[in-house]
Amino acid sequence: MLMESTPAKTYHLFECIGIELEYMIVDKNTLAPQPITDQVIINKNGIITDEISNGPISWSNELVLHVIELKTTTPAINTFGLADKMHENVKEINSILQPYNACLLPTAMHPLLNPLTDLKLWPHHRNKIYEKYNEIFNCKGHGWGNLQSMHINFPFGNDEEFHQLHEAIRHLMPLIPAITASSPLYEGKKGKFLDNRLAFYEENQKRVPEITGRVIPESVKDKAEYEKNILQKAYDAIAPYDKEGTLQEEWLNSRGAITRFDRNAIEIRIIDLQECPKADLAIAELIVHSLKVLIEKVPGFKAISEEELYPIYRGALEQGAETIIDNLDYLKLFDGSISKPITIKELWKKLIAQMYLSEDSEGIIHYILENGNLSERIIKNLSKSAISEENILKEYHRLAECLEQNMIYHVR
Repeated sequence: MLMESTPAKTYHLFECIGIELEYMIVDKNTLAPQPITDQVIINKNGIITDEISNGPISWSNELVLHVIELKTTTPAINTFGLADKMHENVKEINSILQPYNACLLPTAMHPLLNPLTDLKLWPHHRNKIYEKYNEIFNCKGHGWGNLQSMHINFPFGNDEEFHQLHEAIRHLMPLIPAITASSPLYEGKKGKFLDNRLAFYEENQKRVPEITGRVIPESVKDKAEYEKNILQKAYDAIAPYDKEGTLQEEWLNSRGAITRFDRNAIEIRIIDLQECPKADLAIAELIVHSLKVLIEKVPGFKAISEEELYPIYRGALEQGAETIIDNLDYLKLFDGSISKPITIKELWKKLIAQMYLSEDSEGIIHYILENGNLSERIIKNLSKSAISEENILKEYHRLAECLEQNMIYHVR
């Protein structure tokens, strides 16, 4: 059943932004997942709760006990300064974890985690929701407990702004994993994809396919159409498994971008967590400016269906920025002069040429485009020797140090 929701305050396009970063807690030596998020919160807050405010950045729990989320406490005006604020909180949490011989680990997937033995669900507040998900979908899998991402929330003020923002996000989504993939390994092996997190994410709720759809959301013109074509279909599909209505909320929708009408925002969820906040926020800045470019074009283009967008997205998961796009209608949305197939990397360069990025962010994005996304850089460094557990641990210790120092992970 659809519930009417009214946001406490309405913001207009690009008036503010919300950022969420998810980190795994691991043993400092073995990097084994440590299910102690509740202990971190108790240490900081004195009592157990699912969220605590730490000034401009808040800490909260996730589905599993070894993941902690950092997020903007209130909407930020822009991305500037957020990397430093996030990093300050990373360092504080690492100091709390010191007596446990634990630390935070970046990237979107733990390379060695065994989901059958290493996952413990959050047992405290809101655990009924997590238990219901576990009952229906069995959350003992990589797609539930081994996926860390950055979520970006963008506001809209009315139906017109919603339509513009939603269409811009839909059409940008296929390009995002090509530069943000950071999940090349799982269970000690190189996966089929550069972005294995998103490949697992897509499989999570196959029992009720209406929840995830084609990851890229359907094109809709307003709130009423979104509720009818996306939300209500998901609610109807889950109802036989959720007779109490525990999951009949907007957040049930698991597409790669979801609309939250309770706060008039669209949340992008397909961005793998990077090696440090500096990299995460450079990507966030890139996405903000990319959407600004695309929104200007929305009134003049015909929306491309999720069925046509999906193969480009799927190619990005597997081949990254070298994926060739041969859909000329799609390419011309970004640059009307394009007349032949080009790679995602080439398309990103054409898009970046239409915007202004801060010097630091431009440098980071340029480094990613020329040296590969984080998955590609990890594999390049590992490929200098055998991909063994010993070498994986060495590389991911380097990544933990990148997080602690807020520095970019380089190809050696």
